[in-house]
Amino acid sequence: MKKTVSGLPVFLSGQEKTKSIIFVHGFPYDHFMWDKQVAELSKNYFCVTYDIRGLGESNVGDGQFTIEMFVDDLESVVDGLKLDKPVLCALSMGGYISLRAIERIQNKFSGLILCDTKSEADDNAGKLKRAMAIKQINSGDFENFIDGFVLNCFGEKFVKENNNEFRSVVERSQKNNPIGVKGCLLAMAGRTDTTENLSKINLPILVVCGSEDKLSTPAVMKSMAEKIPNSSFVLIEDAGHMTPIENPAKLNSVIKDFLLHNNL
Repeated sequence: MKKTVSGLPVFLSGQEKTKSIIFVHGFPYDHFMWDKQVAELSKNYFCVTYDIRGLGESNVGDGQFTIEMFVDDLESVVDGLKLDKPVLCALSMGGYISLRAIERIQNKFSGLILCDTKSEADDNAGKLKRAMAIKQINSGDFENFIDGFVLNCFGEKFVKENNNEFRSVVERSQKNNPIGVKGCLLAMAGRTDTTENLSKINLPILVVCGSEDKLSTPAVMKSMAEKIPNSSFVLIEDAGHMTPIENPAKLNSVIKDFLLHNNL
């Protein structure tokens, strides 16, 4: 079922009376990246996905985005659907949003699943890389930017053995509005560092990383997990940055075990 909440397209699966999980996707993707998790978890949970402002079917507006706006949007979805302390599951940019949301409104959630993300803000090299990406898009090279960025998100094995699926992800991402993509780049470049808050999180936390992730490496993610009380770290083999797509069976199993272990 599809709804519109605070101007955002929101997609619902499962029974509303069951425990809810809200998924926050990465850049430059949309809600589709969680399809294999929703298909499995909606058997026992109420699964909510949505398109982040500027991506997928959401409104692009003026493209002037901040992570604070994205957190406001997430809170609006939780409040608009009257979700009772959902579990928050996020990847990459979705993780940046979720870590800031936990800093601001931790009481609205009952658990957190962080996939292939990090708490640190961009350093100068990272900010310059975002600026170069915007410059490339402004030069009319949007499709090549997406092609290269998405390629870097996936492990070599997946791209080689599942090229048709990989190309479909690229092509779907290339349908995004360049203005929205640039707005997300600006938001990520300007985000705050949430590392200091990690020790203050008092929710059950699952931290997941693909063994071949080049963007949020296993070493970085394991270090982050060690700063969070009550957290567990799981390495997903045969996956890069896009664990939900590259090894969905393993990720689904890990998520279900986490939810069951914590009575969520």
